[in-house]
Amino acid sequence: MPASRCARRGERDLTDPGRGGCLPGAWRMPDGRCAAVTGRILPFGDRALLVEVDRLDDVLALHARLAADVPDGVVDLVPAARTVLVHVDPRRLSLAATRAWIARAGGGPVPERRVAPLVELPIVYDGPDLDELADALGIRPAELAERHAACEWTVAFTGFAPGFGYLVSADWRYDVPRRATPRTRVPAGAVGLAAEFSGAYPRESPGGWQLIGTTSARLFDADAVTPALLAPGARVRFAALPAPAAASPAPSPLAAAASARPPVRVETAALARGLDAHTRSRDEGRGALVVEPGLLATVQDQGRPGHAAEGIATAGAADRAALRTANRLLGNREDAAGVEITMGGFRARAESDLWIAVTGAWGAVLVDGHPMDPYAPQLWPAGSELHLDWFAHGTRAYLAIRGGVAATGVAGSCSTDTLSGLGPAPLRAGDRLTPAGPDPAAPIPPDDLRPWGPPDDTAIEIALAPGPRADWLAAAAGLFEADWTVSNEADRVGIRLDGPALRRIRTDELPSEGMLPGAIQVPPDGRPVILGPDGPVTGGYPVIAVVADASRDALAQARPGTRLRFRHARPGA
Repeated sequence: MPASRCARRGERDLTDPGRGGCLPGAWRMPDGRCAAVTGRILPFGDRALLVEVDRLDDVLALHARLAADVPDGVVDLVPAARTVLVHVDPRRLSLAATRAWIARAGGGPVPERRVAPLVELPIVYDGPDLDELADALGIRPAELAERHAACEWTVAFTGFAPGFGYLVSADWRYDVPRRATPRTRVPAGAVGLAAEFSGAYPRESPGGWQLIGTTSARLFDADAVTPALLAPGARVRFAALPAPAAASPAPSPLAAAASARPPVRVETAALARGLDAHTRSRDEGRGALVVEPGLLATVQDQGRPGHAAEGIATAGAADRAALRTANRLLGNREDAAGVEITMGGFRARAESDLWIAVTGAWGAVLVDGHPMDPYAPQLWPAGSELHLDWFAHGTRAYLAIRGGVAATGVAGSCSTDTLSGLGPAPLRAGDRLTPAGPDPAAPIPPDDLRPWGPPDDTAIEIALAPGPRADWLAAAAGLFEADWTVSNEADRVGIRLDGPALRRIRTDELPSEGMLPGAIQVPPDGRPVILGPDGPVTGGYPVIAVVADASRDALAQARPGTRLRFRHARPGA
């Protein structure tokens, strides 16, 4: 039954226009309760808005309203603890139109609640923190397990790692503190508690949650149509299983959970390394053999946008334009996969004649010791060795092969995500690069006469769009007045900047919020961090500004020591 309008005054006042509009806020629920939902629509760069509300219940209600009627151009809706991040493609849906849609949907009737699917997770309550946590809560371990299993949980949002769902329940009344010292290794399948949430770790990772049990459920399957088992809105119940008898010689439940998973077949391992086994056997001898990958070489395409609500980062080429150009030079689709080579040192031997193009970072490109022009289609003869020497300018070069590079896709992309481990593993000596298929029907285009040159990696001007938490700084202008330098802590996950510490006027903890590549976070030490394509999909540090989409490719070529100067992005630029 739809909600009806609640005649309360004062809920529709707009906030400061500079901070965005508020959501129309008071609605009468079917049971007669008056549920006031107010919030702010905050800027998040030039391709997203962040909607902030007061409570997690409001997040779930708002997310349901938005998801019920999604206009063309919305890339992702990412719920978090107190916010919903609305990521759009501005070419199809402007931020002004997005803001109007959010205001309408946020103040519209609550959609009829459809019964969400119920996911049952088997669990053995054998966690190393179970006894100590039960004692701290003043109950017996068995009672803690019973109360946990008696709840029906809902996936409020995902984050931290692909497939990690933050579960909430109206029947769970404990606020559980995180561990004072996080574990450096939490095994896959561990079930934990933190604050008002419960959750299960899809893969081995560090973590500070209190571990109370183990599930053998496969929480994330990269080969599935829907990789994450726990999607926002899904209902979850934990089905308790008896623990093994104390005298049993069987392995521990944690080990048993790992052994209960399907064994990894040899061909599946090959897929995980990024080369389709079927294609490899079919195209044996067609392609190239990696001799030396250099510092880091990964398979990348244009990434996997639209999956942040499942905890999956965008990933993809850091310099998207450079990879698109390399593909265009060969007549490939612009979104075809290629090889991203970081800092150079890459060598490979052709096993068949291949047409290739190299773009992006600038350095010597040699075939059997003979120089080869970048930014032009080139024939790589069978038996010859391609060598991309250490780059003199820029950080990342892109090697495209006519037909594209064959790799196994995850969530619609062949990109390597270095943080989560999704996609092909980084290339190693002995790996084969195989064309994804026959040569494209289109011929290799005529020479591109554009005057290509080395990327500027000495001093780069970066345009910034507003972030939602600029008011957390004592002086937001300091970001634009200072000169910044890329530190040695720079990779595909993020870039930490050296420069004057930005002083935060708020020191309290910010509940996790959705993130996007280019977001500039300010941790307590005041040193800004710019998130990269493999950065986390949620985070708890305030985002004070966001790199404009048009500046992200230039930023991808910055190396340690590069000076950055920030300017305000022009509206609509």
